[in-house]
Amino acid sequence: MRLVEPAGIAAAALWLPEGRSRADDAVREGRLRRRQAGDLGHEEIPVAEDVAPPDMAVRAARTALATAGVAPGDIGLTCHAWMYYQGHDLWSPAHYIAHRLGALRAVPVGVQQVCNGGSAAVELAAARLAAGAVAKPPRDTFASATATGPVPATDPTPTPDWALVTTADRFAEPGFDRWASDYGVAYADAGTAVLLRLPAAPSDALLLRSVASVAAPELEVMHRGADPFAPVPRGHRPCVDMRATKRAYLHEHGNEPFARANRHAIGAVVAEALDGTGLDPWDPRLRYAVLPRFGAKTLAESWVAELAGHTRAEPVDFGRTTGHLGAGDAAAGLADLVRRRALAPGESALVFSAGAGFTWSCLLVQAPVRNA
Repeated sequence: MRLVEPAGIAAAALWLPEGRSRADDAVREGRLRRRQAGDLGHEEIPVAEDVAPPDMAVRAARTALATAGVAPGDIGLTCHAWMYYQGHDLWSPAHYIAHRLGALRAVPVGVQQVCNGGSAAVELAAARLAAGAVAKPPRDTFASATATGPVPATDPTPTPDWALVTTADRFAEPGFDRWASDYGVAYADAGTAVLLRLPAAPSDALLLRSVASVAAPELEVMHRGADPFAPVPRGHRPCVDMRATKRAYLHEHGNEPFARANRHAIGAVVAEALDGTGLDPWDPRLRYAVLPRFGAKTLAESWVAELAGHTRAEPVDFGRTTGHLGAGDAAAGLADLVRRRALAPGESALVFSAGAGFTWSCLLVQAPVRNA
């Protein structure tokens, strides 16, 4: 999805808890082998001891709103994406986040696309902004009109439409083992927020130029395995075990179908993200390829090697100190680009994510060229 008019990323925030889980401790406890810890490449990852996932999202969102100087009442759409349990059984965390922020005129939407949820939420929010589907929240215009006369038909200084995307996950025991529930990935706790507006403004941290997504639905079985449908969560095992379902898949199909789909998807999202933007994969203005926050070995074998054939953009791994943030990898990548001021004016980056299903996404962002 190429945006005819780039959306402004007014702010992007990453909230990390102070607690930490160490790989050495997981090895000592028998949850992880030493070789597996080396393949992951994380010494420690963030852990939220007493903060619920939606509250992590609220904290990140408050930072983003304060950074941009935007009032919660100006937000017309809030999208919240998550991977794991949010704290209540039948409940909408997206509405809770809007409530806690005071974004009471916003339309809250929940996005469930597992680890790719953050990118899916950005794509949804950007598409609704571009379609004009995110209405400006009603203010006190009716009261003003009845008190002072009709509101002018044309506003000489129209305000932008705003959308807020949040993600949050907490991979708490006993239902989830952040070191051992999956292969090649260590799961960490965090909240993220991305504040989008249209039209963009010169003060925006980044411009979102396009979002590309590719799916391989036939790979959903990798997270279903040979298990029958259960009537309740964790009905088969007391702890989430993606290794078991993947072993069942590999036993029947081998690794080649996934490897082939991954190779195709990475090349496809790069090509789609750049299509019609005036950038080609080898353009020196395409500075970075921000990787998902997977283990070091997985990134080296399945991402860095593959990307080398599709773009000259420098692969960047911001996840060594964070681990995988569930639905939040892409949003956290945006926050790190902004915090580090990694892009010079006019430079661009590709920000990647991928998740079970499978779906791969790529956000093309650019640092705006500011007038002197």
